[in-house]
Amino acid sequence: MNLRCKQVAAAALLWLTAGPAMAADYPERPVTMVVPFPPGGVADTIARPLAQAVGAKLGQAIVIENKGGAGGAIGIGQAGRAKPDGYTLLMSLSAISILPAADRLLERKPAYQLDQFVPIARITADPTVLVVRADAPYKTLQEFIDAAKGQTGKLSYGTSGLFGTMHVPMEMLQNAASIKMMHVPFTGAGPAVQALIGGQVDALATGPSSVMQLIQAGRVRPLAHWGEGTLDGLPQVPSFKSQGYDISFVQWSGVFALAGTPPAVMETLRKAIKEVASDQEFRSRIAATGSPVQYLDAPAFDQYWKSDSVSLERAVSRIGKVD
Repeated sequence: MNLRCKQVAAAALLWLTAGPAMAADYPERPVTMVVPFPPGGVADTIARPLAQAVGAKLGQAIVIENKGGAGGAIGIGQAGRAKPDGYTLLMSLSAISILPAADRLLERKPAYQLDQFVPIARITADPTVLVVRADAPYKTLQEFIDAAKGQTGKLSYGTSGLFGTMHVPMEMLQNAASIKMMHVPFTGAGPAVQALIGGQVDALATGPSSVMQLIQAGRVRPLAHWGEGTLDGLPQVPSFKSQGYDISFVQWSGVFALAGTPPAVMETLRKAIKEVASDQEFRSRIAATGSPVQYLDAPAFDQYWKSDSVSLERAVSRIGKVD
């Protein structure tokens, strides 16, 4: 027993003394950034240039791992099971706040809990945009709503999954406009956008970065957005509120680590991301996607996340159980 106690004590002492040194050497190998959606969506579009720039700051590659499905729950859940050592990061959208609340509403065990993660930085925050194909017969929001009312349950919209960041705003619209559409879930924004272009769905709500190039190329048409005032890059697109529909939804992107990650590692990541977010070349690259950088450092992002989570949980409760 005495020998065993000595071994345990020695191991504990080694861990305590090695911890700061290990954190000081971080990162010693490539870091994985889990993106809980397929390529082509907002999270992926922001994560790739961010990973490249932050990796250059840290002197180690940050490898993107796309893990789509269930509106982001599969990838977020996978990230939540990783070791809290700073070698697994999560790039998530605001869906991270929605999905546990939706699971509880649907009487399912959540794939993860919010307290498994700690926020490092918010990168972007954009209202979602309602888009249709450029050859669609409706040129305005009102024409689209009138068409939906005349074809109850026939017009379809694509999403990244039940209660994801593409689904919730469309449910808000249906409630506000008293319309009923057909929900067609995909594994992420990328496949949903391809389905819109290919004619498999009639509309969708997504962050500007997912569709900006298609808008500029004249392949899809934006009808309205879920924000306030005008959008950067899309000043001609009206808000829902300006047209009498009191709905809003912001699809933000942010970087998270696992709860329990050593403070020194967190500080290293926070500093590197902050420097990248203020770099003009990086900001220009992100702005070109249609989602300008709207950076929040860890303390401010933490407060924002808590407040936004409460609002989104209330939105899920108002929507209720849906198919």
